[in-house]
Amino acid sequence: MNLKATLLALLAFAIYSTHDMVVKHLGASFSPFQIVFFSSLFSFPLITLMLVRDPTHGNLRPVHPWWVALRSLCIVIAPTAAFYAFSTLPLAQVYALLFSAPLLITVLSIPILGEKVGVFRLVAVLVGLCGVLVVVRPGATSLNGGHLAAMLAASAVALQSVIVRKIGREERRVVLMLYPLLISVAVMSVAMSFAYEPVALSDLAGFAIVAVFGFVATLLMVVAYTWGEAALVAPMQYSQIIWAVIFGMLFFGETPDVPTLLGAGIIVASGLFIIAREATGGTSKQTPVLRTRSRGISPGSLRVSQAMRRPTRSEKE
Repeated sequence: MNLKATLLALLAFAIYSTHDMVVKHLGASFSPFQIVFFSSLFSFPLITLMLVRDPTHGNLRPVHPWWVALRSLCIVIAPTAAFYAFSTLPLAQVYALLFSAPLLITVLSIPILGEKVGVFRLVAVLVGLCGVLVVVRPGATSLNGGHLAAMLAASAVALQSVIVRKIGREERRVVLMLYPLLISVAVMSVAMSFAYEPVALSDLAGFAIVAVFGFVATLLMVVAYTWGEAALVAPMQYSQIIWAVIFGMLFFGETPDVPTLLGAGIIVASGLFIIAREATGGTSKQTPVLRTRSRGISPGSLRVSQAMRRPTRSEKE
């Protein structure tokens, strides 16, 4: 089953990468607010079907309203920032910066989850952050809003991942899905009004592809995590750098330079080390990186992942 899970995860991340290629194409004509709005709108009926299947009894009042509000804000920020980064930076460079999310999850798990992170993982985080500096090369190249947006997206993904580990056992899945969905549509509809562009039928199809591909890829990821060990499935996210190079060269005339590939390699190596330490026990009991089941930058992915989430053995006990 581990082999099937690994292949399924590779397929999911290939679909995610195609999703991002379409986002980059749409980003040449539309603001990230408009892309997130329409892709969220197309995701709405798909996610609603999953919401109505929630069998648990209770109301829609959050047990932890401030944490739910902060997580909802992160879920609004993450795709908006990531989509802007895709529209302004080469695909490979964006992926390299987004790959820093596991490093940030490790850091945030200390104050929020009360984890004790060992010295080896802390060193891995520092090395990975050095890889980020290699990618952005401050002083050697001009930094723009795309670099900041990519790091903001990675930070938002990391923060929401840690929050859901903190409150996920006490909050209903419908609460964790519904509030971010409603807030996303509301915020994006207001923001889009300041940067609206007329939408052709072909562009509308592009928005639909973004929604459906993000939804399908996340479902595949959830199944992959159900079938296989997280330590084998999680590293498959790094296959996206291969797709970034291929799609960038074929469709956007992008050729990643040596610093980008070198920095990406450092970040990936650090992330793999953290995943390996969590899988073998290390000093962490909650393994927040391994419990992150989706990329978190597609409008519907975080909600779908939470809807399909099954209790872990420790949660059942």
